[in-house]
Amino acid sequence: MDVVIVGGGHNGLVAAAYLARAGRSVLVLEKRSAAGGAAVSETPFAGHEARLSRYAYLVSLLPARIAADLGVDVELRMRPVVACAPPTLLAPGRIPEPEAWDAFYAACDDVAARLFPTVLEPLPSRSGVRSLVGEQAFRAFCEVPLGATLAERFASPLVRGVVGTDGLIGTFASLHEPSLAQNRCFLWHVAGGPWRVPVGGMGAVSGALERAASRAGARVMCDAEVLSVDGGSVTFRDGSGAERTVEAEWVLANVAPSVLDRLRGLAPRPVAEGCQTKVNLLLTRLPRLRSGIPAEQAFAGTLRLHEREDELEAAFAMASGGEIPDPAPAELYCHSLTDPSIVPPGFHTLTLFGLHTPASLFRRDPEFVKAVLVERYLDQLDQLLDEPIRDLLALDAHGEPCLEARSPLDLEAELGLPAGNIFHGELSWPWREDGDDAAGPGARWGVATDDPRILLCGAGAVRGGGVSGIGGHNAAMAVLGR
Repeated sequence: MDVVIVGGGHNGLVAAAYLARAGRSVLVLEKRSAAGGAAVSETPFAGHEARLSRYAYLVSLLPARIAADLGVDVELRMRPVVACAPPTLLAPGRIPEPEAWDAFYAACDDVAARLFPTVLEPLPSRSGVRSLVGEQAFRAFCEVPLGATLAERFASPLVRGVVGTDGLIGTFASLHEPSLAQNRCFLWHVAGGPWRVPVGGMGAVSGALERAASRAGARVMCDAEVLSVDGGSVTFRDGSGAERTVEAEWVLANVAPSVLDRLRGLAPRPVAEGCQTKVNLLLTRLPRLRSGIPAEQAFAGTLRLHEREDELEAAFAMASGGEIPDPAPAELYCHSLTDPSIVPPGFHTLTLFGLHTPASLFRRDPEFVKAVLVERYLDQLDQLLDEPIRDLLALDAHGEPCLEARSPLDLEAELGLPAGNIFHGELSWPWREDGDDAAGPGARWGVATDDPRILLCGAGAVRGGGVSGIGGHNAAMAVLGR
């Protein structure tokens, strides 16, 4: 066997497709009963055929080149509204501080246009990226805390918060955090351009990638739990319960680096905790808003709950001290407005993404904390509505409301994400430091481990994170020596 890939998430499938197309023998081992990892569509509500993207839910970072190379044909649709923070609708022509907004996002677009093409090439150096994007942009996005950059450009706490949340999705930090964790998250969120809705849900993306890998000759084995990795030797338990060992020239790890540590018998490295609560709702129709903004506009983009800069900072301080944030910042998306194919006619699905709810908050009593947060989110949403959101929830086959919540601990248990971190750990800058050794294919592509036979191919790679396929592409290129 040439290559064994541990984990059949979207990055593992991308790597498998590239390697099999190049003539390598490839085996993908996936613990769950279906491939796709977090990028899957499921029907969680009995009696309803609504296909929800239960974990990952939007696409920004999937390069067109990967889709073209692998023959992946998935329609990605734009959402027409930037955001809604009632009574403000942040749509074209109705954005507060429009000149500052346009100038800031023009700078973001320029950085993205220069930086994003490098993510499918060997790692550039820090000084190379500085020269590429320009001194002023590099300082604003990569050297000064995001909160300070936003304060220089926007007077409105609401606008600073709305813009700043791209630095907090999956990252537990203050906008003024000196470590710049929020800057790395922000850069990764804006690098690929506007976020888009995959028609058919996230399962359409991972399904197309699995078909591409299988067409090329890769074998994708589900219900296969990897038990250990020792150099090129991988031991796993198959669907019958039998333990098997396979030898390979290369092992690609599409699991978090700390999970790989455990599989290799090493002490797992510390992991930055995940910090998001995701709530999926199925509605019989969209609610009416008190502001008079039509629901079809308010929910077409991102509807914001308590995301002013001061509210975000207060929530971070409360959560850091072990308290459940009150108010609890969150944002909602209605994917069925953009892609009605995922729900029965007349129904709508809402995805609520709660910020600043770290894994540690749930450790003592996970179900209690989750229940408190769900009620808080719904109550906060009701403050904007003419009718209670609970009255619009569809009922499942058992008469229960169609609502499910996923905390970081649920993601840890269901997807194997340590501490529920959706990025497998802290995001890194998309470069190598000046003077770092780039010898060897793993280091050159940002996918190296301390064993030259084992490469990272998932979100834990230097340019991992998001539904992108970039980590899988780069690991495949390292194997192929390109």
